[in-house]
Amino acid sequence: MNTRDLSANAPYVPGRGVEEVARDLGLDPDELVKLSSNENPFGPSPKAVAAAKAAAEDAHVYPKAAHADLTEKLAARWGLAPDQVWVSPGADGALDYLARATLDPGDTVLVPEPGFAYYPMSARYHHGEVATYPVEKADGFEQTADRVLDAYDGERVVYVTSPHNPAGTELPREELVALLEGVDRDTLVVADEAYGEYTDTPSAAGLLGEYGNLAVTRTFSKAYGLAGLRIGYALVPEQWADAYARVNTPFAANAVALDAAIAALDDDDHVEKSVETARWAREYIREHLDAPTFDSAGNFVLAEVGDGSAVAERAQERGVIVRDTGSFGLPDCVRVSCGTEAATREAVATLNDVLAELDRGAEA
Repeated sequence: MNTRDLSANAPYVPGRGVEEVARDLGLDPDELVKLSSNENPFGPSPKAVAAAKAAAEDAHVYPKAAHADLTEKLAARWGLAPDQVWVSPGADGALDYLARATLDPGDTVLVPEPGFAYYPMSARYHHGEVATYPVEKADGFEQTADRVLDAYDGERVVYVTSPHNPAGTELPREELVALLEGVDRDTLVVADEAYGEYTDTPSAAGLLGEYGNLAVTRTFSKAYGLAGLRIGYALVPEQWADAYARVNTPFAANAVALDAAIAALDDDDHVEKSVETARWAREYIREHLDAPTFDSAGNFVLAEVGDGSAVAERAQERGVIVRDTGSFGLPDCVRVSCGTEAATREAVATLNDVLAELDRGAEA
């Protein structure tokens, strides 16, 4: 027998790992600078590491089914009821839960283009259809309610990303409110805030008391440095209290990740250092990279370099890994994650050498 038709689902293309690239180049992984996956260059909080090690001692025991400890801690942080917090295996798991809770077969979702590939993938996994709205480079990837509403045609779910990946632009609060006011009451607006810790813009979570068709997704993968543990969550309307148990995979978030996330929430200094360094790195890249860049509120900067694939490949040969954004439909750009000060300086110097070399080759 065959699988069902999956041809509409383009596989997600992640940034290449350090070990993989080092093996291809015959280098020691420690010699490489990886700035391709928007990871926290400082790693997880030491408190989270200690909690994870302790939790691993009891890895033979199932986690609490409702993830009560982390749920209650997050609910208190956001000023919500515990039933409004849906803990998940990564923010992509939260996207799946929301799709399960809202989509009937044939329902359509509206996603940004370019944008996170998992929005349409998750919808199609749940037998939904996909429409798109543009976030255009020609306009500096500006995000407005009008851009979304111009493409909106009563879709069941509308996804917005703030800060946007890969551009880093934000959907201002007033624009989000205009969008919520402009869609039908039975359209769910999902505000993806995977990079929310890196911006000063207030979270959309503050609007949950006013709008019953809003959900917010967040992750511990970025500012908290727990990408390898796959832990995230959604914040949902109060009237969805009984839905989580009906869409949640049994024991979906693993016990090690749960305890690490609880500890990470208690280490404000680690998050502050991560955010401040990202802010410095964004400015450094914009000021010193010999290529046009776009304003970003995330922990990365998108740069227009001409031939993104060639630039990424040559930089990688020199030990610096950045993201070729061809998979986002932006073949003339690369995305550079914010690293430590030393790594960011090295990456910019390497990219400038590559850009100069390619320019000389084009002139020859």
